[in-house]
Amino acid sequence: MTTPNAHPSRMPVVYLPHGGGPWPFVEMGLDPREFEALSGYLRSLRTLASPRALLVISAHWEELIPTLMSAEAPGMLYDYYGFPPASYEITWPAPGDPGLVERVRGCLESAGFETATDAARGFDHGTFVPLKVAYPEADIPTVQLSLLRDLDPARHLALGRALAPLRDEGVLIIGSGMSFHNLRAFRDARARPLAAAFDAWLHETAGLEVTERDARLVAWERAPAAREVHPREEHLLPLMVVAGAAGSDRGHIPYSDTFMGMRISAVHFA
Repeated sequence: MTTPNAHPSRMPVVYLPHGGGPWPFVEMGLDPREFEALSGYLRSLRTLASPRALLVISAHWEELIPTLMSAEAPGMLYDYYGFPPASYEITWPAPGDPGLVERVRGCLESAGFETATDAARGFDHGTFVPLKVAYPEADIPTVQLSLLRDLDPARHLALGRALAPLRDEGVLIIGSGMSFHNLRAFRDARARPLAAAFDAWLHETAGLEVTERDARLVAWERAPAAREVHPREEHLLPLMVVAGAAGSDRGHIPYSDTFMGMRISAVHFA
């Protein structure tokens, strides 16, 4: 299902799957078809819009209050373990954007959130892995925003609503997670119907009008196989932020395929 953008200058919002570890850049024994399907989707993002900046909410960063990466030249955070040495030499030298950091803080504080900044934190793999595929030139200013450590879906929707004005300012808001994230179940054939059931719920939910959609996202644990698919929900919560920023825009599914045998999807709102 696709929905035309009623505001041509307004950026879409994107919930994308970032795969596992440094998967596109080192040998991980992935099915070549699955590898190309996810890589191709990520490459397609560069044709989606022409943002002046990227704001990324990664599943791999949680703080007590919303916290923004504030370095002008962010470093790299290799937050994975046990991979070949080359995986710790990957670079994606996108610049930061101090002006965007302050704008985001203003949006969030106006909505009642306390905020903080972290000048030492670098891009984690929820950001640099998919975006190195999507934007290999690394020439778009990029800022990361943390999740909230309480993992409250309603608060993450509210966080996204506060960010919605940025869409009219050339900022592409990206939630980076995985719609299936049970590390013990990847490649386990017994989990495939569970992944498929949750994915079907996600497809249906994304296309609903905003009130029903958000109610279902708050109550996501009632979805089929919810806790089997997400034993811990940090990889789903970037979707809540993106849905909050989407407002009344209905979602559509530009990518749905398998990764390590499990059905995963991306959701776009425009």
